[in-house]
Amino acid sequence: MDQRVPMTPRGYEALKSELKRLKAVDRPANIKDIEEAIAHGDLSENAEYHAAKEKQAHIAGRMAMLDDRIARAQIIDNVGQEPDKIRFGATARLSDLETDEEVVYTIVGEEEADAKQGSISVTSPVARALMNKEVGDEIEVKVPKGTREFEVLEIRFDPI
Repeated sequence: MDQRVPMTPRGYEALKSELKRLKAVDRPANIKDIEEAIAHGDLSENAEYHAAKEKQAHIAGRMAMLDDRIARAQIIDNVGQEPDKIRFGATARLSDLETDEEVVYTIVGEEEADAKQGSISVTSPVARALMNKEVGDEIEVKVPKGTREFEVLEIRFDPI
């Protein structure tokens, strides 16, 4: 898998920070937990040992995934670009044509997405429908609950 993984500079730094924490804090603490569990004796019925080993596998898997994402990162920084069209890193203010409610979405990488904070993955149906749209454009998006229609009110590139 040599496919590039798009992400914002902030998302890239967050992945590096998490990997650093896993290596410097979580893994050493887990090793200590395993050593303590071993000291308790019989490992076949030692729940603490089995839980610590399971956590060790989780930490190792997460570290491998982060290493891979960081190695394949394509950092996209659009700050200062002309906000003429919606693209990766753009923040779009939209009007829901059915409810007249306004929503704001920022298009980010998969690892950075947090719908509750208004950050949506570039691979999401809404983000894909928004790509290359301009202010005034209307879009129709198929979502799990049906179809939603939006009008693009504003496009900007915030520092992220």
